[in-house]
Amino acid sequence: MSGSNADQAEFWRSGAGDTWVARQAALDWLMQPVLDGVLARANLMNDQVILDIGCGTGASTLQAAERVGAAGQVHGLDISPTMLARARDRAQDLDNVKFIEADAADFNFEPALFDQMISRFGTMFFADAVGAFSNMRKAMRPGAGMSCASWGAIANNPWFTYSAAAAKAVLGAPPAVDPDAPGPFSMRDPERVRDVLEQAGFEDIGVAVSALDLTPQGNRRDVAELAVNVGPAGRTILHFNGTDADQDAISARIFDSYALRPLKHQMGCVFRPRSFSFRPRPLIPELVLTLAGQINIC
Repeated sequence: MSGSNADQAEFWRSGAGDTWVARQAALDWLMQPVLDGVLARANLMNDQVILDIGCGTGASTLQAAERVGAAGQVHGLDISPTMLARARDRAQDLDNVKFIEADAADFNFEPALFDQMISRFGTMFFADAVGAFSNMRKAMRPGAGMSCASWGAIANNPWFTYSAAAAKAVLGAPPAVDPDAPGPFSMRDPERVRDVLEQAGFEDIGVAVSALDLTPQGNRRDVAELAVNVGPAGRTILHFNGTDADQDAISARIFDSYALRPLKHQMGCVFRPRSFSFRPRPLIPELVLTLAGQINIC
């Protein structure tokens, strides 16, 4: 594992994994429209073998398992043992699901195993994105598809801008981060996505950008509590060793920022690489798609 990916592994194996597990239900609710878009484009079918990249606590794995049926199988892969423990607990009664603790960037996949690959926000954290997608492509059967979602530009995502501004007002600005470094916005630029996939060996690539309404559970106070713990506010608090009082002050500012309405988000890279015959279909409202094809490996 490369140094940068080792950093990501450490992050998700530490407190970040615990934070997501503690708020699993709220996050799954918030992100369900994203997953709906991913699964709609994947068009999963009975008997297929699916890879769920960065499966986290298992929401996408479980819903994919429903679609492929008892004769199919879904492999959920993630680097966080904490989140995988929750995922395994949720899937304990399912015979068509298995989980793997690994990094998709360098995992030794069985060649040509998967009919489809899916990911809800699991493909933005690779230090070597080209190498990671190339590694995954080798595990795709001829004609296989990939449907993945990632965030678009931060300026168009209030979930991030509200909490980042609130944390900065209370604690100051953390060190600047390279937007192309592994993180939620590394795949925000459609042209970069296109370039990464081309270099990884995909073809027939098309990218579209739009927006999606995400409606958090609860009232503004519930949303503020979630936002202060997940995303840029949490990272700022960690960087400055923020106190409970700091967290309360940030939460209050976030509370004041939110209106009781859905949040419109720009989505970067809901990609759907596919082999040979795939052509773009109409988009559902307010998502970003990358459509591509796998080159046959002789």
